[in-house]
Amino acid sequence: MNTIQLVLIAGGVLLLLALAYAAFAGPNAAKASQRRLQQLRYRHSESTDAKVESQLKKAIAARKPKSFKRAGSGSRLEALAVRLDRTGKGWTLSQYLYTSLGVGLVVAVIIFLRTGSLPLGFAIGVFAGAGIPHFIVGRFIKSRTTKFNAKFADAIELLVRGLRSGLPVTETLNVVSQEVPGPVGEEFKGIVERIKIGRTMEESLQETADRLGIPEFNFFCITLAIQRETGGNLAETLSNLSDVLRKRAQMKLKIKAMSSESKASAYIVGSLPFIVFVLIWWVNPSYLAGFFTDDRLIVAGLGGMVWMSIGAFIMAKMVSFEI
Repeated sequence: MNTIQLVLIAGGVLLLLALAYAAFAGPNAAKASQRRLQQLRYRHSESTDAKVESQLKKAIAARKPKSFKRAGSGSRLEALAVRLDRTGKGWTLSQYLYTSLGVGLVVAVIIFLRTGSLPLGFAIGVFAGAGIPHFIVGRFIKSRTTKFNAKFADAIELLVRGLRSGLPVTETLNVVSQEVPGPVGEEFKGIVERIKIGRTMEESLQETADRLGIPEFNFFCITLAIQRETGGNLAETLSNLSDVLRKRAQMKLKIKAMSSESKASAYIVGSLPFIVFVLIWWVNPSYLAGFFTDDRLIVAGLGGMVWMSIGAFIMAKMVSFEI
């Protein structure tokens, strides 16, 4: 394989990685810009409702300490450690790195034995070693987040009943940690343990919220912080929050049901050409051998992969909804 072929293959792999990162990385920049414009509108508006909402946002922002630091923002290794912690499996960085290295080596050896091309095996091995463990960790995080949200509204209802019966907030948090199973009980148990060793309740809640990265739990922390600053009936406030979270969950399920057909079509259309290519290559490698030796077929294959990746990227954006 000559230098031109290596450059083309490397460029195609890098382009696929860039498209995958763009498809699944972070919130929409346009929506973030729209939120900033909305904040400016609140700041300079003469409307009473806008001024009240602006004061509420200032109170929320002011509750964070000056040394506030988002979990995982220090370095990539720290961010990876936070991701592994969110799975709830107790995996360490060394285990993750060894697993990634092992997966990459196995895939690279298999590809090399099937094609005899060392650069191709190395490129696909690097892609598999970096992508497969990352995908699996993401699936575990999503699964744990779903389990957390499924029980979180019930935990808030338990808090409301405890508060209405006369128990203090810290005691009701302890009751939730003991009575609610799954991730909710585990996280509340960690909050109670931090409070027992001298941390304030707000700091303990904020640390858990930063580590989890779940919007529903952030709502809970904000509600408690505002109530402690402004006063009022905490039980009634948490009851309203529980109702909002249940309606939010219902909206998510409704959107999921309405978009399930489009997502299934996108998955099938996007993955079918690659699956068919791999199956034919596995059954009869000589039939597709030209795609690894002939310059014209290499260029055509990379062009097809690029266009298919663009299509998959567009379909992923079309079926992705933010609530």
